[in-house]
Amino acid sequence: MRGDQGNRTSTVLGRRLGGELLRLRDGAGKTQQQAAHVISATGTKIVKMERGWVPMRDPDIRVLSEFYGLDDPKAVARLLELARLDRERRKAKGWWQHSPNAGALAEYIAMEDVANRVRTWQLALIPGLFQTAEYARSLAVSDGVWEDPDEIERIVEVRMKRQSRLGGDKPLQVYAVVWEAALRQLVGGPAVMRAQLGQLLDVAKLPNVRLQVLPFRTGGHPCVTGAFNIVSFTEAEAVDVVHVDTIATTVWVENPEEGAVYSTFFDRTARLSLAQHDSAVLIDTIRKEL
Repeated sequence: MRGDQGNRTSTVLGRRLGGELLRLRDGAGKTQQQAAHVISATGTKIVKMERGWVPMRDPDIRVLSEFYGLDDPKAVARLLELARLDRERRKAKGWWQHSPNAGALAEYIAMEDVANRVRTWQLALIPGLFQTAEYARSLAVSDGVWEDPDEIERIVEVRMKRQSRLGGDKPLQVYAVVWEAALRQLVGGPAVMRAQLGQLLDVAKLPNVRLQVLPFRTGGHPCVTGAFNIVSFTEAEAVDVVHVDTIATTVWVENPEEGAVYSTFFDRTARLSLAQHDSAVLIDTIRKEL
């Protein structure tokens, strides 16, 4: 998730921003020394910026964008927004930072906050963006890490706030594929799951949400080894970022080649899944059985 270079910290947002500046510089045929000159800095600073080791100043981004020939105001504004979120992330001032043990989740939410699309594959859990408060609370309680009721409520609050991205002027596009096991696992008991499956049916009706279920009868499938999220961004040159949670750590996949593998596996699993209408029928059937 993070890498240290001396007292410098590399964040996912910082690396993404630095990577975009690097691609712009390469595309413009400029050297690191030339880039350093236009912002009155050293070549070392450009290296640190492009590797995401340092927070970036808005004036430097504007000057470098112009120097690299980026004249699209919206694209420049997106870079500035990434820089702002990265600075907030480093200073732990984002709203998502108020959750206990928020490190990995906070960094993911920061990415999600500036994304335009998320593809998520879930084996055993309802996607966080679709969870009811009761379901999220039951997960936090069963986790065993948090015993303080106030901490648990802050975790629930974080998950509920994330769902604001499903609405608004530019809602997040979400393509979710969920294994049938996640629908049948009685998190919180039958009443909680009935409400959760009802929420799934409602969310699936949103124009920016595509929800499919991979049924048990499919048997083996490409994504049987674990859940993951693929986060995409508006700019054509932006690289997808893959987020993989394990029991002990969080893995970020940030290079195009490895990201393409996850994308291919997601697409293969989606093709094996039920169509949206049939998925809704299965969800409703399971809900009525509870």
